[in-house]
Amino acid sequence: MTETVVVGRIGKPHGVKGEVSVEPRTDEPDRRFAAGQQLKTENKRPGAAGPSHLTVAGTRWHSGRLLVRFEEIADRNAAEEARGTLLAIPLDPEERPEDPEEFYDHQLVGLAVVTTDGRTVGALKEIVHGSAQDLLVIATEGREVLVPFVSALVPEVDLAGRRIVVEDRPGLLSELPDEGTD
Repeated sequence: MTETVVVGRIGKPHGVKGEVSVEPRTDEPDRRFAAGQQLKTENKRPGAAGPSHLTVAGTRWHSGRLLVRFEEIADRNAAEEARGTLLAIPLDPEERPEDPEEFYDHQLVGLAVVTTDGRTVGALKEIVHGSAQDLLVIATEGREVLVPFVSALVPEVDLAGRRIVVEDRPGLLSELPDEGTD
């Protein structure tokens, strides 16, 4: 099975001819969404029908948003059905992000999570890509914890050691200290 990397998410329809907005999740949207590029569809809405691949017919930027026409999406109804669909490309096994501080999700999911003082927290379950920042979803004993994926809270990602180091703060992983009573 070929691994894939998510390069975008389909947003709102734009117009009536099937054009959609796409939230890019790549530093190279012009390359990843070039005309003729075939993208695998993943994580479609429950009950949504649709093709397993979409072929880019054309792209343009409008008011800071990437708008994409796909050959398989002919009208606004089909565009609405595709809303929320993740778009992925096959990952070249040799390809890695240029920036050493960037990672593909599949490189991180499953890694052990420990605190800076060496306490085991759990394992990384998934990464939620938000508009402001990414969140690490950490499966701990009995619950899931969300940690913003920022260097102040995640000072180290050790791929070779298969671990992510998290700086614990009151209320993040550990309970808030009691404030005392009057």
